[in-house]
Amino acid sequence: MKTKGTGQPQETEPVKLPPPETAGGLSLMQALQERHSTRTFSGTPLPPQLLSNLLWAAGGVNRPDAGLRTAPSAHDWREIDVYVTTAEGAYRYAPPTHMLMRLDGAVSGDIRYLTGVQDFVPTAPVNLVYVADLDRMGEAGTEDKAFYSASDAGFIAQNVYLYCASVGLAVVVRGLVDRDALGTALALGRHQRIILTQSVGYPADDAS
Repeated sequence: MKTKGTGQPQETEPVKLPPPETAGGLSLMQALQERHSTRTFSGTPLPPQLLSNLLWAAGGVNRPDAGLRTAPSAHDWREIDVYVTTAEGAYRYAPPTHMLMRLDGAVSGDIRYLTGVQDFVPTAPVNLVYVADLDRMGEAGTEDKAFYSASDAGFIAQNVYLYCASVGLAVVVRGLVDRDALGTALALGRHQRIILTQSVGYPADDAS
């Protein structure tokens, strides 16, 4: 396993996601009414279409002509990368191509247990990891980098909350995580910071 500070792991075997379904679900006001955190999950995997919709809602491209996304980003830095951990392994979501890039050489198999310390974390079928690439933030000062990257990760996490509320998925955002251990597993560089993680899946009493 690579150690933290060695840079990005090699990305192999891109996984093509189905085109996102951008219609359906609850209205925005209904989703806001239903939005809540859940800490019990069914272990049933999310089907590819649902995962595709989830990632597009998180930070996919919604204005292809300009490459702009569903979540805002200060100064259009787009410094937050969404990493996806499942029972099959770890991936980085690539919004421009709407693909998952499998991480090779830094991780081996299921590392969901590293994305948090709570008991439910390894059972949630999807754990998202929001990683800030500080090198994309230009000459911003240390305080501004911390503030804006946290804000931008929060926008993405709220998109995920609202999508999950709209389709009946369980979700919770989390800040309690061993960032050193997870960063090592993901072979993150010194210019990258784990901001938040977020668990997503079916409610424990619903495997449909």
